[in-house]
Amino acid sequence: MDGTHWMYVLLVLVTMPPMIPNSALVAGAGALAAAGSLNLPLLIVILLASTVLGDMSMFWAGHLARSRALRWMSRRQKRRSMLDWAAERFRRYGVPSVIVMRFVPSGRGLGGVTAGIVDFPLRSYLLGALLAEAVFVSCTLGLGYLGGRLVDNSVTVVCMGPAVSVLTAGSVMAVRWAWTRWSPRRAGDRGD
Repeated sequence: MDGTHWMYVLLVLVTMPPMIPNSALVAGAGALAAAGSLNLPLLIVILLASTVLGDMSMFWAGHLARSRALRWMSRRQKRRSMLDWAAERFRRYGVPSVIVMRFVPSGRGLGGVTAGIVDFPLRSYLLGALLAEAVFVSCTLGLGYLGGRLVDNSVTVVCMGPAVSVLTAGSVMAVRWAWTRWSPRRAGDRGD
């Protein structure tokens, strides 16, 4: 196996488990595809398949542990109320709730397990996972690919993935800070 094949294997190993941060690697792979080192269509197929399989593994883990999880959560009212809250969100919003949870920190793993525990319909979860991962893969890979096309320096191409991740995380944190700072409900708390 040459180095290129190992990169595809590494991508599968890192993108399948939901609790591993992988955006930098995916964006970096996009930059490498732009440089001609990786095959872009093959990357899309591999990443989409591995991320959806990871999502489905979490769903099935929750589904298989359903009775034990429900017994454990029923022991404390707070745990049970949190599960009931999540179940209501799945019932109310359906597939969009699966899509949104993909982009919440730890939501991909914990949301998948929760969907399995609350007996969310398998087809709806699969559809939501496919749509969410298609958005994730296309955006993250696309940003890396675009960055790889815009730069000629190989060192810059390698740094593209982490740079995209840092910029994205920084933007989300800035929006969150601004939202909590200037939220209308907090205006009364500050005496404005």
